[in-house]
Amino acid sequence: MNRSMPSPKERRRLREARGLSEDQVAEAMGVTRATVRSWETGRTTPRGRKQEAYAKLIGAYEDQGAPTPESAPPAEPPTPPTPAEPPTRVAEPPQHVEPPTHVAKPATAGAAPTANTRPRAAAKRAAKPPKTPAAAAPGSGTGQKAPRAVRAGWAAAQQPLEKLKPVEPMPTAEPPAPEALEAPVEPSLTPEEAFDALYAHAAPGLVHQTYLLTGRRRLSREAVEHAFHHAWQHWPEVAVDRDPVGWVRAAAYEYALSPWHRLRRGHKHPDAPPTEAGRRDLLAALLELPPPYRRTVLLYDGLGLDLPDTAAETEASTPAAANRLLHARTVIGERVPDLADPDALHRRLGALVEEAPTATLAEARSVRTGSERQARMWTRAVLAVTAALIGVTAFTAATAPTRYLPVNHPGETVNGVPVRGGSQKLTPEDVELRDSLRSRPHHGPERLIPDTQ
Repeated sequence: MNRSMPSPKERRRLREARGLSEDQVAEAMGVTRATVRSWETGRTTPRGRKQEAYAKLIGAYEDQGAPTPESAPPAEPPTPPTPAEPPTRVAEPPQHVEPPTHVAKPATAGAAPTANTRPRAAAKRAAKPPKTPAAAAPGSGTGQKAPRAVRAGWAAAQQPLEKLKPVEPMPTAEPPAPEALEAPVEPSLTPEEAFDALYAHAAPGLVHQTYLLTGRRRLSREAVEHAFHHAWQHWPEVAVDRDPVGWVRAAAYEYALSPWHRLRRGHKHPDAPPTEAGRRDLLAALLELPPPYRRTVLLYDGLGLDLPDTAAETEASTPAAANRLLHARTVIGERVPDLADPDALHRRLGALVEEAPTATLAEARSVRTGSERQARMWTRAVLAVTAALIGVTAFTAATAPTRYLPVNHPGETVNGVPVRGGSQKLTPEDVELRDSLRSRPHHGPERLIPDTQ
């Protein structure tokens, strides 16, 4: 039976309500932690058997009031009796309401034992006091909670009949007009047009937000352009994302808060602070916070995201995000006493985020072409390195010796036995040299041979 999965935010809430971490869910499901995080951020959704197992693990179907996958399908709920006469006349109450088939019937004192019932068990049930119909609600004898629809039907059957009123037929919707059916449908945007619209809508605000995070205007523009380069390279994924602006914002924040920028001379120190005292104090207080705390307070109090979404974007649990937020508010309140109140901080950060950005950005077309040029450059670099590795490997395989050449080591004394004296055995190279010397004529002065006379 197919059931709709809860929203990604609800999945995260259900997991945390059961006290499960992402690692525990990943180990139980046999997947990685990144997969569980993508399920909770809405980028992917489990399917098939994994969907049923994941929903059972976090208790998604229990909150929806539906039975678990292992439980048998419930029987049809008993329909309440409807009066046969007009509403002014009250009919006689029903003699007996048959409970659902999968729920055991309440035993009565005068009930006769069936053919499969033992006499001793029948006697014990007969000795028990009779139960009222309300006590024998569905699911009370099965050890499981009955479905909500079955419980509602059983409660309606127990109500007095005079409270049941005939239901008026619901008005049927009028069919749409022919001209409404023939209305023209707007053509969908091309990928280039959709990217340009997203860039024009989100890029200026993201530059301003990144400046509040880093205090560096040049780095903020660079981070936003890098994020949109990355978005265009993964546009099929970004186009179907539930929050494309959030996708680009996460990439820009990650790039801007990278600690490697401290090694660059141009980004080692922040820019000159603004001249306004309130703005200068707030920006200085933000820059004193660690990057995760700074990002959390900007998302929650500046952009107005709720706590689960803030935790998901910062890749932290909801309690950890709440602790970061409280610590950031405390530090900002100590530095700027006027912002000790969370509402005042929320209003002030919201006003800063909503300010009209003044940064000048490149055109969307140049960003797209730059992303494509960068992708081509990296592709060519990878191909060149791969070709070089293949060439070096082929050269090494062609010039390597095909057999083992033993090395003649000098003799050594072993256990006091001296090295064998005399001339050593000539190697093939020595024999070849000797033969060549013997075969060639001697061009030097004649050697003096002693005369024996």
